[in-house]
Amino acid sequence: MDRVFDTKIQELKYQVLREVIKRAYDGDLTTAVYEIPRVIVPGPKSDMRCCIYKERAVLEERVKLAMGGDKNNPNVIETLPIACDECPIDRYFVTPACRGCINHKCMEVCPAGAISIQNMHAVIDPEKCKHCGLCAKACPYRAIIELTRPCVTSCKIGAIKIDDDGKAVIDNSKCVMCGACAYSCPFGAIADKSYVLQLVDILKESEKTGRKVYALIAPAIVSQFKYAKIEQIVEGIKELGFHNVIETALGADITLYKDTQEFKQKGRLTTSCCPSFVMYIEKHFPKLVQYISDAPSPMIEAARLIKRTSPDSKVVFIGPCSSKKYEFRLEKTGGAVDCVISFEELQAFLDARGIDVSSLPEHPLNNASKWGRLFAKSGGICEGVKNLAAKEEFEVCPLFLSGLEQIKIAMLRMNAGKLPENFIEGMACEGGCLNGALTLHHGDKNVRDVDRYSMEAKETEITGSLDLYKMTGGEEADKEL
Repeated sequence: MDRVFDTKIQELKYQVLREVIKRAYDGDLTTAVYEIPRVIVPGPKSDMRCCIYKERAVLEERVKLAMGGDKNNPNVIETLPIACDECPIDRYFVTPACRGCINHKCMEVCPAGAISIQNMHAVIDPEKCKHCGLCAKACPYRAIIELTRPCVTSCKIGAIKIDDDGKAVIDNSKCVMCGACAYSCPFGAIADKSYVLQLVDILKESEKTGRKVYALIAPAIVSQFKYAKIEQIVEGIKELGFHNVIETALGADITLYKDTQEFKQKGRLTTSCCPSFVMYIEKHFPKLVQYISDAPSPMIEAARLIKRTSPDSKVVFIGPCSSKKYEFRLEKTGGAVDCVISFEELQAFLDARGIDVSSLPEHPLNNASKWGRLFAKSGGICEGVKNLAAKEEFEVCPLFLSGLEQIKIAMLRMNAGKLPENFIEGMACEGGCLNGALTLHHGDKNVRDVDRYSMEAKETEITGSLDLYKMTGGEEADKEL
């Protein structure tokens, strides 16, 4: 699968998901936890761990995540302690670049007395070190470096700690489920739980009863499956058993309209499209919750539209985001979405069912405007709001925030009343949804793909989507919520 994935970890995850899906369709999951690791790592040697027994033990935990993970853990991101054992524990490390200079500035600035000179080289006592970093700053040769775990470095809100056994632990009270830690861990010791078995049940039930199942695809999908056209991917999704495929960008058009109207009333607003951004405000800046848009996310908005026209149907969201797996289960969404899977999981589904999308005919998409499709990239919502503001002749001072580092700085300023902008778009993933934790790959080209996809939209304004929203009774339905 080199043609598809960024990393070996993603490929391994894909192999597990594919085998789980195959067995689910065959009704053969009883021994899956034991047998699937032996299919993936047949032996006699493992090229990933010290031995096949360790790798199989890790894979057993991956299979459990693919089958739904820990039901008692509300977080969609979980750690695999058995896989978390390879990272260095000591945070500051003296490299061979140390020249053993006689100034010993590193030792002099250390407030804990953790540095000594042995054999003319600096040595750090990890038991005494307070991780202040003064020694690294003082060294004229930059011979002291900071070694932090990739998961800790990737988490910009301090939700990951290391326990007494040296294992990564997620603090659910801080975590916003953006999935950055899962993508960054080079050993795959942190991963998202999967709902592929739930989707298998939905599709199987549809085959028996004829109940319609709709797929909602996030606009970021256009940048992902490079080996086929987006129209062929859509056809492949229908081959899986979906009645139809709808662009989530349709819901984005409606969300854009609602955000604009609410902004005109309140004068200050933060977006509600990214669940991780919303969670970040709720958990870390509760004073700012009042500014979160009341508009549902595009996923929920589009799903509600579908269920107003087809009340007995099921809706499945396919996207790049780990926190969407949390959002769809929230009480406030009213069960609009029945299941969420990622682009990674879609690839596993297609291959488990033997569907070669590159050989399929093309199924055209025309559900949304160019503005809705732009929601996939950071700044896309702001572009849409500025467009509507110009047409309706009102003033808006927008700011788009790409990644949790930018979000943290802006929210601190907003919390202190020092943020001049009044419409704040926040996306937890740097670059936006097109670089979500569960995308097949990341990169600058993803932005160009989304821009091109936006320009290909036949609708240049959101009026068509709004007409559909009103025709299906969306306004009346919202009053009842």
